[in-house]
Amino acid sequence: MNAETASYRFAPSGPLRGATAVPGDKSISHRSLILGACAVGETRIAGLLEGQDVLATAAAMRAMGADVERLGEGEWRVHGLGIGGLLQPEAAIDCGNSGTSARLLMGLVASHGITTSFVGDASLSKRPMGRVIEPLSLMGASFTPSPGGRFPLMLEGAHPAVPISYRLPVASAQVKSAVLLAGLNTPGITTVIEPVPTRDHSERMLRGFGAQLEVAEEDGARVIRLTGQTDLQPQDIVVPGDPSSAAFFMVAATLVEGSDLTIRNVGMNPTRAGVVGVLRAMGANIEEIDAREVGGEPVADLRVRHAPLTGIAVDPTVAPSMIDEFPVLFVAAALAQGTTVTRGLEELRVKESDRLATMAAALEAVGARVEENEDGLTIHGTGGEPLRGSANARVKTHLDHRIAMSMAVAGLVSRDGVEVDDTSPIATSFPNFMPLLDEVTR
Repeated sequence: MNAETASYRFAPSGPLRGATAVPGDKSISHRSLILGACAVGETRIAGLLEGQDVLATAAAMRAMGADVERLGEGEWRVHGLGIGGLLQPEAAIDCGNSGTSARLLMGLVASHGITTSFVGDASLSKRPMGRVIEPLSLMGASFTPSPGGRFPLMLEGAHPAVPISYRLPVASAQVKSAVLLAGLNTPGITTVIEPVPTRDHSERMLRGFGAQLEVAEEDGARVIRLTGQTDLQPQDIVVPGDPSSAAFFMVAATLVEGSDLTIRNVGMNPTRAGVVGVLRAMGANIEEIDAREVGGEPVADLRVRHAPLTGIAVDPTVAPSMIDEFPVLFVAAALAQGTTVTRGLEELRVKESDRLATMAAALEAVGARVEENEDGLTIHGTGGEPLRGSANARVKTHLDHRIAMSMAVAGLVSRDGVEVDDTSPIATSFPNFMPLLDEVTR
């Protein structure tokens, strides 16, 4: 397979066997570059994800004056500027397809005396930025967005910014992180209140870099307080394998008969690894081996063996811990015995594509029975029988990397294969997905 091929037909597969390792965690990779650039001195990063999204963040930090250098595969060095040391970029900050780059970098710039424009590709330019613009405006930053609060937009940072106490109206680690990053260069205490906990990589890494950050449970909510203008200390960071990337191989090995696959060094942060619990609840055989902690993050090797699945009603409260894994979970549900019901997934409508509508259409094209609701999908499984769409079915990915990879997994458990209209977006998060898939299915 060639990841640069536009259209590709993923054929039915033999068992997935042996051991493999997925690329570094995307969320942690973004944050390690940003916080490394905000520290005083040299941060070393091992296992950095070298997908297009993370490279967009690296380029942005260079454009604002940080010395960011690739030393070898996954090995990077960042010589930081210190809190408040960002420089005015000479050109627009191009976030490509990366919503994480967009929202986190807007937060970082919001409390600096910088005026710059933010741009992205066609997909990113459709995604709403209002949820970030609102709190950052309260801190004093000024925005001139395109209609609908979208890219391209102009941002004028506030210096000094105003500390705020902000209650998240939606569960979003990106919004939380944007406010906390703005708080780094803001005098006083910036507070974020999370009614529903989201992935906590920012909090863990900020503490690791020496930020003055406290987390408490108050009135049923998670309250994060960051004291601004504290110097960050450079770190040596080892990035664990991305659980969102590992999920494709977990589901594939679960569905394909005879599979016995070990995925090494997977991040098992409880705010991210919800998909493991949901798959186990459906009957998946996923064993954690050598559970350990690396750089403040829990990590394990996962041994996944084929197992028949049963449909369940997925608890909506797990959504924040596996929001990016739902597309491939929908594929697992399509092969389960009985019906799987998902709710509380409105967030999927504003990802790289409308992932509820796109996955419903994609699965129906390959013969699955799906009902699309406002906030989720109801999927009637085949009981393990191969998906049987029309032989010439072609799935539209709408430039969404997770749709492309999810439907690649569907192809492995189909009768006639699944043609994905464009595999090139896969490079945004998992550049070697197709070679790895080849490797474990030989």
